[in-house]
Amino acid sequence: MLVFILVIALILLLLLMTKLTIYLNYYHHNDNDDLQIEFRIWFGLIRYKKKIPLVKIDENSPSIIIKSTSSMGNVDHVENSEYDVKQFTKNDFLENYRRINFLLKKVVHLHTIIRKFLQKISINKFEWQTMIGVGDAAHTAIVTGVLWSIKGNMTGLLSQYFKLKVMPVISITPHFQANVIQTRVSCIFQFRIGHAILAGLKMIKFWKGSIKTFNNKTHFSTKANSSTG
Repeated sequence: MLVFILVIALILLLLLMTKLTIYLNYYHHNDNDDLQIEFRIWFGLIRYKKKIPLVKIDENSPSIIIKSTSSMGNVDHVENSEYDVKQFTKNDFLENYRRINFLLKKVVHLHTIIRKFLQKISINKFEWQTMIGVGDAAHTAIVTGVLWSIKGNMTGLLSQYFKLKVMPVISITPHFQANVIQTRVSCIFQFRIGHAILAGLKMIKFWKGSIKTFNNKTHFSTKANSSTG
């Protein structure tokens, strides 16, 4: 029994100390989107990859269609996996909004808990390249200036909330003759699983009232439907 307890304790300690590395790559060109997220632990021994090659607005209804596929282990298998198609309606977004709003009201010091957890996350890579053109040289110059402002503010937020271990690589290329929008984002995040578990335990500790309501999907979907009516 003592050996069993020691083994379980060592496994838990190893899990708490394990670093989770997240690779995020996003590419957008006009109407085409491609998002890939990969999770790795133990130097890539265990991997999970999510690929979302399609995000578009449904022409027949006010909803968004997302096509995705996932894979465990060898990341090359994700290319041959079946795609899962999901449709998100306005009610789905309202339901998620109400859940977030409910969470903000129920957890005391939620902003502090999230901020302390974000400060434990290291950004080992951040690259964001954009090519933009609106068909008119003057308007393209204005849009380019606005984009530089947005990217500068986002870089400031990253350095304020995360551990920024590298200098962000940011570029904007204006295209004065064509109507085009193309952007590519590549990031690497890393944090210890124990820090995420600790943040979750703090949220449970400072939760006001019953947690069953948050898990009740009918509660939020009913409110969403009533608000739309």
